[in-house]
Amino acid sequence: MLDVAIVGAGELGGALAHLLARREVAAAIKLVDEAGGVAAGKALDIMQSAPIDGFAARVTGATEAVAAAGASMVVIADRVSGGEWSGEEGFGLLRRIVSAGTPLVLCAGAGQREIIERGARELGLPRARLFGSAPEALASGVRALVAVESNGSPRDVALTVLGVPPDRIVVPWEDATIAGMPLVRLLDQATRRRLENRLPHLWPPGPLALAAAAAKAIESVSARSRQIVSAFVAPDDSAGRKMRAAALPARLGPTGVTSVDIPPLTPHDRVALETALLL
Repeated sequence: MLDVAIVGAGELGGALAHLLARREVAAAIKLVDEAGGVAAGKALDIMQSAPIDGFAARVTGATEAVAAAGASMVVIADRVSGGEWSGEEGFGLLRRIVSAGTPLVLCAGAGQREIIERGARELGLPRARLFGSAPEALASGVRALVAVESNGSPRDVALTVLGVPPDRIVVPWEDATIAGMPLVRLLDQATRRRLENRLPHLWPPGPLALAAAAAKAIESVSARSRQIVSAFVAPDDSAGRKMRAAALPARLGPTGVTSVDIPPLTPHDRVALETALLL
């Protein structure tokens, strides 16, 4: 099983640690936050729930980022004071994590797409080993809206999101299904356009949705799940053009991103995605 270090014991980091423990995705979970003993306190609180929730994962807390060294996977989350790791501080944290080794790095926050982009371009991190899970939380929100429109359950809705939220979101409606039936047969074009107009308001997702999305991604990495996850994937500049990190459907495994599976797109959606990807 995985050994996971979560850097940031804010609402997102704490919720993710509890989810991973309850689902027994990781054997050891370390919460790291510079805010005194908050991480240790949250870790103790989670461990005290173990007899009730019935898990055996070991959850501990630490105050120094170096405590994340040696973990098989490092998650960049949110601080107790200061919110999500992002911008120059977030990139500096990534640099410190990389200098201590090159584990899998998952950026769980909604504002960490730029960290992924810079990590691949400036630090030379392999595209497979640095990714973000926030787009899956957005996809979950879209599924919920579709379920309301179709008078069904979000569990029956299968779709993904692509692009760069919040302004350049692409939903491949032609590839989506509701209870196994093509979505385009159940929701007319006017309804789909109305849904598209609401998509920017779903960003950024809240911390609990982000934690659930990160947990889903980690389950895929641990091979507990084979579900494709909508994830921020590092840019691919191999064609000679500078690209952006963007939300794409990714297959995950023990080595990180194993493949990117873009569904068939309409000409309109393909142009929209290409425009979103170009830097």
